[in-house]
Amino acid sequence: MTMEKDTRIIPPKQHVYLEGPKSRSYELGFAWKVFMEFIRGFRTLHFVGPCITVFGSSRFKETDFFYEKAREFGKRIAGIGFTTMTGGGPGIMEAANRGAFESGGMSVGCNIQLPFEQKANPYVQTALTFEHFFVRKTMLVKYSYAFVIMPGGFGTMDEFFETITLVQTKTISQFPIVLFGKDYYKDLMETIEVMAKHGTIAIEDMKLVLLTDDLNEAMDHIRTYITTNYKVRPRKRFWWLFEKR
Repeated sequence: MTMEKDTRIIPPKQHVYLEGPKSRSYELGFAWKVFMEFIRGFRTLHFVGPCITVFGSSRFKETDFFYEKAREFGKRIAGIGFTTMTGGGPGIMEAANRGAFESGGMSVGCNIQLPFEQKANPYVQTALTFEHFFVRKTMLVKYSYAFVIMPGGFGTMDEFFETITLVQTKTISQFPIVLFGKDYYKDLMETIEVMAKHGTIAIEDMKLVLLTDDLNEAMDHIRTYITTNYKVRPRKRFWWLFEKR
């Protein structure tokens, strides 16, 4: 397999764009920078194939239980012919990419530029590093047919709740989400049930969310929605910006 690494040197992130109104020239430059970041993502990911995205903590080590489960998810995803996409970092992300890579499947990482220099794990064949979280999240959803949410922290919860919001508002539909780790996510699911009890969400908003500890159940859930609601069509060899497979 060929390895495509993002070797650009990225300067330290500046958060001035969150500091309120700037000059019109600055705002125009920022908008152009974001636009080009989107275009770079579209160009790189257009031919990676239909993906299933695996999220989870970067802090799990190779010896951890959930690392091994994420690695198995990568193998299972490759086994049904899908590309494994992750946030590109260590821990759960590395494990899922590793499982796909070791099984001969496609492995993609959408990394994020962070102050502590999170680097792409060694098992991604196509790697992108984004400066802005909102651009990265768009890519992780745009090319994915399902999400597997392993145990994680704030970043994982951000992805989970943003995706649930997109499903709830019909921005995306028939999008299966697996929460893997019954004990870990028990309290979260109880909180969501309280939301439904008070009417702040509808019961049906949770129909696509499966809480499980069983990899077979998780993959069957994903496979059912994909085969029922999607038909993968081959793309033309060249895209409008002359990308090649």
